[in-house]
Amino acid sequence: MHRDWAAASVKILGAAAIHPDHATLIGVLDNAPLRLPHILAWALSTGGVLIDGLSVFMLGIAIPLLERSMALTPIEIGLLGAALVAGAVFGASLGGRLADRIGRKSVFLLDMSLLVLAAVLCALAWDPWLLICAQLLVGVGIGMDFPVSSSYVAECMPHRDRSRMMVATIASQSVGMLLAAVVALGLLHLSGDMNAWRLLFVSEAVLASLFLVARLQLPESPRWLIGQGRNREAVHALERLVPEDRQMLENLATRLGNTIHQVSKLTDPAQKLGFAVLFSTAYRRRMLLSTLPWLLMDIATYGVGLFTAVLLASLHFGGHNSNLITHVETLTAGSGLIDISLLLGFLIGMWAVARFGRIRMQMVGFAGMAVGMSVLLLSTVLPGGAAQHIGLVFTGFIVFNLSMNMGPNSTTYILPAELFPTQLRATGAGFAAACAKIGATAGVFLLPLIKNSLGVSMVLGLMAVVSLLGLLSTWVFRVEGHGRTLEELHQSDLP
Repeated sequence: MHRDWAAASVKILGAAAIHPDHATLIGVLDNAPLRLPHILAWALSTGGVLIDGLSVFMLGIAIPLLERSMALTPIEIGLLGAALVAGAVFGASLGGRLADRIGRKSVFLLDMSLLVLAAVLCALAWDPWLLICAQLLVGVGIGMDFPVSSSYVAECMPHRDRSRMMVATIASQSVGMLLAAVVALGLLHLSGDMNAWRLLFVSEAVLASLFLVARLQLPESPRWLIGQGRNREAVHALERLVPEDRQMLENLATRLGNTIHQVSKLTDPAQKLGFAVLFSTAYRRRMLLSTLPWLLMDIATYGVGLFTAVLLASLHFGGHNSNLITHVETLTAGSGLIDISLLLGFLIGMWAVARFGRIRMQMVGFAGMAVGMSVLLLSTVLPGGAAQHIGLVFTGFIVFNLSMNMGPNSTTYILPAELFPTQLRATGAGFAAACAKIGATAGVFLLPLIKNSLGVSMVLGLMAVVSLLGLLSTWVFRVEGHGRTLEELHQSDLP
C-alpha cells in the first residue's frame, strides 16, 4: 500500500522530482483517517482565532463602560478599536515569516505568551493611551497566530477532511464571540460597577494562559519539517498523528537523511522563498486573490462586528435605560443573539465549502453580505426608523453574519494556506492576513467617525458597497483548485 501511495504521488507531482519516500510520507498524512490526535491538534491550533473573536466582542462591550469611566472621546474610541486590528497587521506579517523560518509550534507558543502579557496590561490600564497600546499588543499576538493556525491545520489534517477542519478553525472566531457573551454577562452581573471592563480583559488573559500551557504538547507540522529536511523529526511528529508502522517510517527517515521536500510553481527550485516571491509572475494572481477580497471583507466584518453593540444602541435596541450596567447587559445579550448566526454560518460553510468549492462560496457569501446590509439600511429609511422595525434590524444582521461565515470569512482564511507552497505558506498567509487587517483597521477607525458625522445609514450603505466589491474582486482573480491536494495545487497553472 505504501508503494501505491508513493507511485500515485510521484505521478501527480510529475516533473517535480519528488523523492518517492517523501511521497510516501505525504500519502500517509493525506490518506489517514481523522483521529483523536488530529482533533486535539486542531483544537489547540484554534487558540488565537478563538481569542480574536473573544477580544473583539469583549472590547465592543467594554467601550460603553470605558466611555463613562475614562471619559473617552470619539477619536480615542476609534483608536481603541483600530489598535486591536492595527497590531494584527504587523503581527500577521511577523508571525507568518517566523513560522516559515523557525516552525509552526514555536510561533504558537510565542504569540500566546504575548497575548497573556497584553491582556494583563489591558486589565491594569489606568489611562486611555496605555489601554490603546495594550490593545495594540493584543492585536500583534492575534495577528501572529492567524497565518500559523491556517498553515498548521492545512498541513496536518487528512486531505478529505482539510476544508471542513479549516472552516472549523475560523469558526472558532464565532465560538469565541459566544463564549465572550456568556462570560461578559456573568461578569457584568457579578460586578455591577463601572470597573467591570477590567474583569473582561482578565478573562482573555486566563484563556490565553490555558492555551499556552496546552500547546506545549502540540506536535510540529510534519510537512514543515520535511520542507526543512528534518525528516526524522517529521516521522516522529507523524507518529503522533497517524497509527502507522513505526519501523517503516523510521526506515523512510533513514533513507531520506536531510533531503528537502519542496513543491512550488517556481521554475528555479533554488530560488529563495520570501516576500518578493509573492509578487513574482508565478504567484501574483494568487496573491491578489488572497489579499484583496480578504481586505474588503475585513472592512465590513470588523467594522460591523466590533461595533455591533454600538450599532444596536444607535438603532435604539435596548431602549434608554438610565442604568448603564443594565443597558450594557441588554446590548450584550442582543449582540450574543446575533452572533449565534455567525456560528450557524460556519456550520453551513463546513458542508458548502467542501461541496461547492472556495470561489463559488466566496462570491455567494459576498452577495449575501450586501443583501444583509441593504436590509439594515432599509430599516433606517422606513417610516418610524429602525426603532420601529427591530425585526428588519435582526434580519439584516443575521443575513449578513450568516452569509459572511458560510462564504468569505471561511474561504479567505483557507485560500492563502492552500495557494502557497509549504516553505512560503505561512509567509503568504501572513501577508494576506496583514492586508486584511489594514482593511479592518480602516473599518473600525472610520466607522464611528462616519456614524457620528453622516449617520448610521451611511455606514450601512458603505458596507453594502464594500461587500459587492469583494464579490467582483473574487471573480476577477479567481483560481479554481477545488478538490486538489496541497502538492497538486503547485504543479500547474490552474484556471
